[in-house]
Amino acid sequence: MKNELSHHTYSKQIHDLVNLYEKGQLNLSPAFQRSSVWAIKDRAKLIDSIFRNYPLPAIFLYRREENGTIIYDVIDGKQRLESILMFMGVIHGNRYTVKTQLDSEPNYIEVDWGYLKKKSEQTRITGYTLSTIEVQGGLSDIIEVFVRINSTGKALTSAEKQHAKYYTSPFLKAAVGIARKYEKYFIKARILSSAQISRMKHVELICEIMLSIGENDVINKKSALDKIMGKGLTPSQISKLKGKIVKTLNTIKTMFPRLHETKETRFNGLSDFYVLAVLISKYEEEGLILIDKRRNKLAWDLLKEFSDGVDRARLKQKKVEGVQESDSIYREYLLTVSQATDEISQRRKRMNILDGILRNLFEVKDKQRGFSPEQRRLIWNSTAEKICTECGEELTWNDFTIDHINPHSKGGRSEIDNASLLCRNCNSSKGNRTKKAKKK
Repeated sequence: MKNELSHHTYSKQIHDLVNLYEKGQLNLSPAFQRSSVWAIKDRAKLIDSIFRNYPLPAIFLYRREENGTIIYDVIDGKQRLESILMFMGVIHGNRYTVKTQLDSEPNYIEVDWGYLKKKSEQTRITGYTLSTIEVQGGLSDIIEVFVRINSTGKALTSAEKQHAKYYTSPFLKAAVGIARKYEKYFIKARILSSAQISRMKHVELICEIMLSIGENDVINKKSALDKIMGKGLTPSQISKLKGKIVKTLNTIKTMFPRLHETKETRFNGLSDFYVLAVLISKYEEEGLILIDKRRNKLAWDLLKEFSDGVDRARLKQKKVEGVQESDSIYREYLLTVSQATDEISQRRKRMNILDGILRNLFEVKDKQRGFSPEQRRLIWNSTAEKICTECGEELTWNDFTIDHINPHSKGGRSEIDNASLLCRNCNSSKGNRTKKAKKK
C-alpha cells in the first residue's frame, strides 16, 4: 500500500544533522511537536554524555518532500537535537556551558563550544554518531508514532496529544490563539502554573470551555474533544465560539477581580474554574446582568463562604467526623471533585450546586432594548421642556433621543419612568454610565 507505515535504521553523525539543519532540511518543530520542555541542566547532562561517548536513544525522523527538497521532520529527539545545536551556537542566543572532564584536562572544568574549538576538540561533538530511525507513511500514522513514542520520560499530556492529532484543525488553532492571550491571567490567578502552561494545559482548558459554550453545558473531558474536533466546526461556528469565550473570560475578570489576587476561594482550581466559566457563559446567554459591582461583591462573598464550607467538610472527612445535615451540600460538592472529577455527571452536579448559590443574585436584562413608538410619543408629549437634560440644547421631534436613566445593560427597564430626553451627542457620550442627567 502506498501509505503503509515503514521504517529503517541507519547512523548519522551530528555533523550531518547540523548540515541538514543549516540547509533548512531538518525541521525540529513540525506542527505536531510539543514545545521545548528541557531545562539547561537536562541539556548539559546530554552534552556530558556525548563527551563520555555514552550511547543515546535513537532519534526518529519523518522524511517527506517539499517543493522538490527532502525535509526531515523530527518525530522524537527534538530536545536532544535542540540541546546539541544550542551548545554549538547553531541555534543563536541559547549557548550554555557544561561541567565535564576532557582528555587534555586533569580536572572537571566548565566547557563551552568556543573552548572546544580553541582546543581543536569539536569533533568530540560533531563526530558523535546517533542512531537514526527514518519513518515513512501516512501523516496520521506518523502522528500516532509520535504520540506512542512520547509515552515515556516527560510523557505527552492529553492536550499535547490533542495538538499532535488535530494540529490542522481551525478550531485548535483558534483555541491556541486565545490560550496564549490569557496565559498571564491563568498564571496570575493561579489557575495554571507555568509548568502546566508549557505542557499546553491552558490550550486544553480553552478547548473544553469553547466546546462547552457551544453545547451550552458541561462536557465529558475524555470523549468530547476527539468527537467534536474530529468532526470539525465551520469557520462561522468557530468565530462565534471565539467571541463568546473571550466575553466569558473577560466577564469573570470583571466580576471577580480578586480571583487573581488571593486564594480566598477554591475557584482558582482547574476543575472548579472550568465549571465557573461554563456557568458564567450560560448566564451571558440567558441575558443575566453580570456587571453590577454590588452584586458581584455579594457573589464573591458567597463563593468564599461556600469554599470555606467545602474545606470544613474535607477536614471532617479526614478526621472521620460526621457531616451535619446542613453541610450536606458541601459534602456533595466535595465528592464531585474527589471522584471521577472530569466526568459529565460530576461536572453537572458541580455546576448545578454553583448555579443554586449564584443565580438569584443576578437580574435578567429587559428583553425590550429600546423604547416603542408609543412610549416615545408619551415621553415627548409629557415632557414640559423639550431640551437635552444633559447639555440644555433645544430638541425637536426629528432629533431627540431617549436615554435609559438606569442603563439597560445594568438592569434598567425600557419604561417611561426610566426615560430622559437627550440629544444624540450626549446620549452617545454617556454610554452605560449610571448617572441621572442634570436639568438646566
